[in-house]
Amino acid sequence: MNDVEEAITRVHHEEWARVVAALTRRFGDLDIAEEAAAEAFATAVERWPSDGVPPNPGAWLTTTASRKAIDRLRRETKRDDKHKEAQLVYDDDPPEPLGAIDDDRLRLIFTCCHPALGMEARLALTLRMVGGLTVPEIARAFLLADSAVGQRITRAKAKIKATGIPYRVPSAEDLPARVSGVLTVLYLVFNEGYLATGPDTDPIRQDLTAEAIRLTRLIRALLPDDGEVAGLLALMLLTEARRTARVSAGGELVALDEQDRGAWDAALITEGHRLVRERLAAAAAGAAPGRYQILAAINAVHTSARDLRDTDWAQVLALYDQLVRVDPSPVVALNRAIAVAELDGPEVALAAVDRLEPRLAGYHPFHATRADLLRRLGRSRESRAAYDKAIDLAGNTAETAYLTRRRDQLR
Repeated sequence: MNDVEEAITRVHHEEWARVVAALTRRFGDLDIAEEAAAEAFATAVERWPSDGVPPNPGAWLTTTASRKAIDRLRRETKRDDKHKEAQLVYDDDPPEPLGAIDDDRLRLIFTCCHPALGMEARLALTLRMVGGLTVPEIARAFLLADSAVGQRITRAKAKIKATGIPYRVPSAEDLPARVSGVLTVLYLVFNEGYLATGPDTDPIRQDLTAEAIRLTRLIRALLPDDGEVAGLLALMLLTEARRTARVSAGGELVALDEQDRGAWDAALITEGHRLVRERLAAAAAGAAPGRYQILAAINAVHTSARDLRDTDWAQVLALYDQLVRVDPSPVVALNRAIAVAELDGPEVALAAVDRLEPRLAGYHPFHATRADLLRRLGRSRESRAAYDKAIDLAGNTAETAYLTRRRDQLR
């Protein structure tokens, strides 16, 4: 039974987006696609423990979901036209090519990220439909109530249906204007896989990071000269390269300063560094780097150091100074303060961090950063209180275990 449950969880991670995308292409309705996919997975939970996991779980789920969708359409429309019913069942017509790259999931993400939708709605809808995240997981990522996220998703799907937003990759002339919102969503999908926000999921979800990388590669094939696409791909690769070193055998998060750098993926680092060098050359020629290119350059500095002590913190801080001008968000300011601590000391960094409290009071990395800076200053009682707050707000078990250990090491 445990093996079957693990298989269902794995297949859900791997196949959710594929099943939803295939049903969206066939039936042209996100509601039908999502509900039929959910029903198919529920049927798998009921039947696979006794019948066994099928040889091709994705095909089984797509077929089952298609039948569920057809049953729903029949109940709703009560069609008398038997020919149309037969077409629904057999669907022998080959799909028309709908874009430069024939990939259902790429079309799905461009549908979910259509500019007719507000940015908040695009993010929530794509995380649900492409990333397969639950509403509570998305709510934690946005620091919002579950009900607010649910309403965003419902309204977004209704608008897609009402306005007839097409299910396709945009034309070549429309791509540059559409890609920014897609990159934002892919970055959020990757981040959820890099460090899951939910307490009941694996702390690292490789299915999400792999899918985000796969889709970003496809977009890079569409826009090979776009600097931010290349920057995001480099950022993902350099982050993914550290995945196997980020959680201990005991299930605890391993911070950057404690990671076994020999376990990092050298091939991904090489590819990421090459992309960063290409963008640095473009910047030298006058092309101003965007947010993802600067973040990738920061990660390139970290992955170039053989040891934490070899890190060029002055370069890291200079890059963060550049990033603050492009993205003056409190989270960027928080990360910049970590570099400040390495150069100017924890007291200077703590003063910068404390100024961010009004905007980051509900953000657990803010409290974890404060706790570490207070620990370095010998202010153990205040550090313990900050760790307690971070633990209360932390999402997954690996991070909670790490923060608990650090707190319990205080005198």
